[in-house]
Amino acid sequence: MAKRGTKATRKFAASGQLTKKISARRKHQQIQRKVHKNKGARNKGRERAHVDAADAEVEDESAEERKSTKKGLKGMSVDDFLGASFLDEEVEKSDDEGSSPADDDQDDDGDDASFASVDQLEDDGAAHMLELSKLAEKDPEFYKYLQDHDRELLEFNMVADDDVDDTDDAGEPDEHQVPILTGKILRSWQKSLLETRSLRALRKLLVAFRSAVFMHEDDKVLAWTIDSPAVYDKLVKTALRYTPVVLGHHAPYKTLPSGRFKPPTQTQKLKTLQKLILSFFHNIIHLISQLSDPEMLKMAVTESTKILPYITSSRKTIKQYLKACLGLWSTADDSVRIATILAIHRLASALDESILDLVLKNTYQTLVKSSKNTSSHSLPSITFMKNSASEIFCLNHQAAYQHAFGFIRQLAIHLRNSMKLKTKESYKQVYNWQYVHAVDFWVPPDTKNEDLRLLIFPLVQVATGAIKLLSHSRSYPFHLHMIRSLIHLTKHTHTYTPLLPYLLPIFTTTLTSTKSKASTLRPLDFETTLRAPQQYLHTRVYAENLAQEAAFLTAEWLSVRVVHASIAFPDLVVPIVASLRRALKTAHGGPKVTATTKALVERIEESARWVAQRRTGVTFAPRDTAAVGLWEADLQLDDAPLIKYARVLRKTREKQRKLVEKARKGEDEILEE
Repeated sequence: MAKRGTKATRKFAASGQLTKKISARRKHQQIQRKVHKNKGARNKGRERAHVDAADAEVEDESAEERKSTKKGLKGMSVDDFLGASFLDEEVEKSDDEGSSPADDDQDDDGDDASFASVDQLEDDGAAHMLELSKLAEKDPEFYKYLQDHDRELLEFNMVADDDVDDTDDAGEPDEHQVPILTGKILRSWQKSLLETRSLRALRKLLVAFRSAVFMHEDDKVLAWTIDSPAVYDKLVKTALRYTPVVLGHHAPYKTLPSGRFKPPTQTQKLKTLQKLILSFFHNIIHLISQLSDPEMLKMAVTESTKILPYITSSRKTIKQYLKACLGLWSTADDSVRIATILAIHRLASALDESILDLVLKNTYQTLVKSSKNTSSHSLPSITFMKNSASEIFCLNHQAAYQHAFGFIRQLAIHLRNSMKLKTKESYKQVYNWQYVHAVDFWVPPDTKNEDLRLLIFPLVQVATGAIKLLSHSRSYPFHLHMIRSLIHLTKHTHTYTPLLPYLLPIFTTTLTSTKSKASTLRPLDFETTLRAPQQYLHTRVYAENLAQEAAFLTAEWLSVRVVHASIAFPDLVVPIVASLRRALKTAHGGPKVTATTKALVERIEESARWVAQRRTGVTFAPRDTAAVGLWEADLQLDDAPLIKYARVLRKTREKQRKLVEKARKGEDEILEE
């Protein structure tokens, strides 16, 4: 078999640079021929000899390359040739979506020899000493970290080059024995990184960081042994904190005024550093999956965002990082989750639109998966996820509309299938927590954007269709969830949504039910209830809960400005007042249900008279929409009776919620009925 060249030679040949080099030489020789031909016959013979010698040199290189390839293939068996293993030695393939060849960092590329070419980029460190003196102005966050943890590094003096070389040599591992990393070696790397932005020290630091990340895995060949917890902690923090600063010096990237970042310019130095950066980022992803300390997790996630501009070209790495962040976003502690959503927000700020699409799709899917089971314990977490995911979708309204349209269409398809099949399993496709949270999530938060306003009509159709799917009293909690989402839509988008047809059946059912019986069951929490249990049917406690919840939602909907400030408000409430008055005459639901409904009707009638009194002096006709709009915009609703009533109900519910939260935490609070 042919003798294999060094790794650098094989990579140079595999990258196609050898062929380009030969072609460049030949083009140069052709130009030289033309130049020498025009100079005259005096120097023609001498120049021709020079060109022929160059041609012979190029031909020798090409022949040697072909000969080496033929010898390499000659000794192969049929199985080896069909396995195409020789291709792997020449070309390192990227993943199917355009990731760079440096993605494969798991094949022991983390030792010193793999990144030795980084040392050739070392430059003079004298200029960096001046930069260190201005560190407080350029990077105050990193300067504060040094003041808190490594203050002695800020008290520096110019050292001779020999001293730096000695400290660097002290950090070189022995060839036959895995060395032990000490605090002295780590301190020398810190000093070189801080004073001279040394790439040699950065390489050694990241190689040691890899050893720390994979120290408990037996199948990895590591360059360092770490036997001290203090050194391990210091090494991880140093790698996370110092690496972005050094990379920012040697390969700075640009942050646009909009907050989006532009990857650094592809220079020869960055190309040499690229594999080292990708290896370090893969190690961070692995470290995130291993850590359990919230503070260390928060630091790892926060500092990793500063490396994102350097790895956006590797789609495989982006997917792995996004998956790790979304996992923490849905399960970690609050501080870590906040840091994670900021990291996802940073990733979505890349100029590459395909990365934004990837982030939006996976964020929504993670939210839906996490909302499968909803309880009083998980509801705050799901609410946080919906709010934070909404901020991600608001980064680009056009991309958000495209994803929202597709996902709302999926909800409509589930609803259509349930309406056609009408089976128990088909109903479960709609009557579940994921459907409820999905409808609530797609309520447009930005009322000024026209793209998102186009989602209002299909979303209302989906929500109202889900309410109409089942009209049994056990499904009323689901109806209330849909109505609550539609009230939020009415409030946020200032769009009138007719909800009376879906609220009146709940009132009439609770008022006219003649089978209500006393029970010792606890009142249902409708925020965490999707379907009423069988034992609650025809009980007085369930009827009272429904009446209170329906009255609150009715007051909330009527107190929204787009409804209550309408000049036609006295006419809008006529149907609900008439229907509730008629139901109250034959009410059998109990004294609490009757009292709750009467109080609501009285407040509605008072507000109708309040609006009618203020519109008596108008001089314009209903067709004068401009004058109507000005009148509605100038109307002050703070003193409206229904607004005050809704405010009292809101405070009462908030007080009750706090009592429930204290009782859940075991603070011995007694809940009054």
